[in-house]
Amino acid sequence: MPADEQGKGSPERGRSAVRSGMLTGLSFLTVSGAAAVAGAVLAHKFGRDVRTDGFMAAYGVYLVLVLGAQSFRMVVVPDLTRAAALGSLAGEFRAYVVSFAAVAIPATLVVALFPGFFGELVTGRLPHESAVIAGRALPWLVPAAFGQLLAALAASALAARDSYLVAAAGFALGAIGGVTVFVVLAHAHGLVSWGLALNGAVAVGLPALVLARRGGRLRGTGVPLELRRRLWRLLYGAAVPFAVQGVYVIGLRFAAGTGPGNVTSLSYAYLLAATFVSATAFSLSLIAAAPLTRRGVDAESAAYHVVHTAWVALAFVGAATGLVALLGGRVITAVLGDAYAGKVGDQLGRLVVYLSPWMVAWAAFSIIYPLLFVMHRTRFLLPIAVAAVLVDVPISIAGRAWWGLTGVTFAMGISMGLIVLGLMAALSPRTLTLAFAGLVRLSALVGAATALAFGGASLLLDAVPAAAAGLGLYALILLAARELGLAEAWHHVRALR
Repeated sequence: MPADEQGKGSPERGRSAVRSGMLTGLSFLTVSGAAAVAGAVLAHKFGRDVRTDGFMAAYGVYLVLVLGAQSFRMVVVPDLTRAAALGSLAGEFRAYVVSFAAVAIPATLVVALFPGFFGELVTGRLPHESAVIAGRALPWLVPAAFGQLLAALAASALAARDSYLVAAAGFALGAIGGVTVFVVLAHAHGLVSWGLALNGAVAVGLPALVLARRGGRLRGTGVPLELRRRLWRLLYGAAVPFAVQGVYVIGLRFAAGTGPGNVTSLSYAYLLAATFVSATAFSLSLIAAAPLTRRGVDAESAAYHVVHTAWVALAFVGAATGLVALLGGRVITAVLGDAYAGKVGDQLGRLVVYLSPWMVAWAAFSIIYPLLFVMHRTRFLLPIAVAAVLVDVPISIAGRAWWGLTGVTFAMGISMGLIVLGLMAALSPRTLTLAFAGLVRLSALVGAATALAFGGASLLLDAVPAAAAGLGLYALILLAARELGLAEAWHHVRALR
């Protein structure tokens, strides 16, 4: 990229954060919608058995890598933003691409050479047939996930120039193309197809093409490769996001011991819950990283940003959760088929509600994590990541023993909350005090509004009219409570550039 790129500015600079956040959120919703279509086809065609458990266990590995890659966008955007200000964005981008390839290629080869071992590893107590399916899927899923990581890097380079539309379009078009291939080939190739590989290729290809046309070719611009340093940054930068997704994978392993089909049910519930948060908090955090890097952040302004961004995000998450609580069973049965009818569909809907603590913690994580790199407070990331995985195991054991699959979902929320507390403390004790108090108050307010609106309506009306009435009442409650912080939070998000 030209050395004077920062002086010229970006044609998209100056657009409100709300608009950029909406574009990014719509992209995530498109990706999630495509995943929902694929999930519906999978459910109707293959049902809910040990084969789908095996595939979903392997897909959990894909989710770990993909969501970890998306989280790494929050890590690398501050670096690339500073590089853009110095005119060295192209060199930084090239160096990160080489570093990622140095990890992706060996990892892909190892999984391809030993599919049986990794299939058994991810399926745990599930029958051997599940392990066989997982082993067949992983050699496709792992390189596809690394493709998404490269796409996230390209999106980060565009974000450093305040450009979000191209990356959003790349992820959305990739998802649409991928699900189309899956649907077309599902009959001939079964659970495993090339759809996700196409998804990754499109997601990385479109932003890379635009970067090249704007002058962002992979030629060096005086930036040293420093492979060891960048791999180390990749390791500690991705450690906590991977630990967060590791909590999910551990949850799947413990869910496998609660009965056949429960891994599939928890996977669908997790995907739905993650969609609610990704379309709101995660999207807002991505478009906030570059402007916060330019303006600088201290302990108090960091807490202010966390609470106000969470306000806007959780207001939408509360409404979505309330609707799932009332309509989840019906909608899930209609979309996924008879295998999810009756108690199974109702259980899946309840699992989304039980994941509410996890959603609050995931929203907070999405907002907090970029601040660690904006403020250069990264020294405790590896200890936090290791401790998170170690602590989650006994919490999951206790949760499953206490309440089966439901206990496993609550264990995920508890572990996620502990990670968030650790990250807030890593920012500063002052940030921990202010942000924790604000998030507790906010969670109580949104939770009470959701319970009052949707729970109250369900006592008087059938599910469908109760959902409509609950949504209207929820909006009225938030409107009445706007002086308790929502109005100020909305102003804060709109002011981000």
